[in-house]
Amino acid sequence: MAVHHRDTAALAAQLVEELPGDGHVVVRADMADPPAVRAMVDAAADGLGGLDVLVNNAGIYGSPPAVPVLEAGYEQWREMWRHTFDVNLFGAANACWAAVQHMRAGGGRIINVSSRGAFRGEPEQPAYGASKAAMNAMAQSLAVALAPLGIAVASVAPGFIETDMTNEHLKAERGAAIRAQSPYNRVAQPDEVAAAVHWLATPEAEWATGAIIDMNGASYLRT
Repeated sequence: MAVHHRDTAALAAQLVEELPGDGHVVVRADMADPPAVRAMVDAAADGLGGLDVLVNNAGIYGSPPAVPVLEAGYEQWREMWRHTFDVNLFGAANACWAAVQHMRAGGGRIINVSSRGAFRGEPEQPAYGASKAAMNAMAQSLAVALAPLGIAVASVAPGFIETDMTNEHLKAERGAAIRAQSPYNRVAQPDEVAAAVHWLATPEAEWATGAIIDMNGASYLRT
């Protein structure tokens, strides 16, 4: 397995040490830097002796800080959208292209980690919601384009997950309201979403190509 990071080398190395087996590698890239993304995927393939699965899990939420449309200056507004899309959509798209170059001879799996925000809307983070909706559309387009090569492409769309990215929201006063969005009165644990990603990466999941699997504890239901 290749573990990607941007600026948390120690955490990435720790994760590699905890993985079973050997032959794992750590790779680095800023997902907003197209040449770095391509080099990162190539380095992963070189280190692993090929590439079978890509999981697009890197993303940002509220960085730079989101400003409501009625309060944002024009430059603030543009920067919020530009940076969010550079990471959440264009970074993922570039990683897909680079990964396909290594998969095209023998098939593979691409799994994108989207968000329920792609469907319900994110009035406080509109760029985030839009970037995840675009990621879903990209995945479905690639599912059709890459099926003849034996490459399946699917997405998982979680709600809140207990991670470093959501920690400040869950520990704040609004944390109780966030948990109450689900009838389970909690948010997801990373392992629960990882289980869905793991299944989509298996040979048995080929027929799920193009699917978007909701992982939000019934906090948002769509038809």
